[in-house]
Amino acid sequence: MSNSSPHARALNAARFYAILDTGYVPRSRWRPTCAALIEGGAGLVQIRAKRETPAERAALLEEVLPLFADRTAAPILVINDDLELAARHPLVGLHIGQEDTPPEIARERLGPGRIIGLSTHAHAQAAAALALPPGVIDYFAVGPVFSTQTKPDYTPVGLTLVREVAAMRPRLPWFCIGGITRATIAEVVAAGARRVVIVSDVLTAADPAGAIRTALKSLPTG
Repeated sequence: MSNSSPHARALNAARFYAILDTGYVPRSRWRPTCAALIEGGAGLVQIRAKRETPAERAALLEEVLPLFADRTAAPILVINDDLELAARHPLVGLHIGQEDTPPEIARERLGPGRIIGLSTHAHAQAAAALALPPGVIDYFAVGPVFSTQTKPDYTPVGLTLVREVAAMRPRLPWFCIGGITRATIAEVVAAGARRVVIVSDVLTAADPAGAIRTALKSLPTG
């Protein structure tokens, strides 16, 4: 993806990555919660519906797609680990994990100009992500930094990995994820993070948009 493309500029400018997760958000609150994430200033919004069928996941995506119609103002929208669904929607990106579709295959299927992100959980995985040929992935995530109910089976990587990745001076945007809250975001920033993903602390807040705005105040702007 060209660094001058609208998606690339939006990704480089993004500091807060929101996840719309069916584990926290009931269907009745799906669209209004997504609207709140956008209102709060999320640069990316990921749809995560791990327990749902492909058809249910597609319906959840269709429900919020109109909120992203203004491509000049809306955040980047990605779907978690559903290559087929992403392939059917040219304006939707894809996020994959270490055990999901290999990034090279995802890129081949989606083609250029589509946002693809990759989860990493160790120094070697982050290094491997950065060693991929340019254009295969557009960003990567590092975590879980702290223990998280979202992925209880994952061992926290701690702030040490954040420091190690920051020291790599990655050429790609990277986001810290996992157990981060408005109360702990300062620790993550002090370790070298410039971009974060916060899930439960935002989705369970009485005012998700306000929670994102508060988090953004703790993130570097440069």
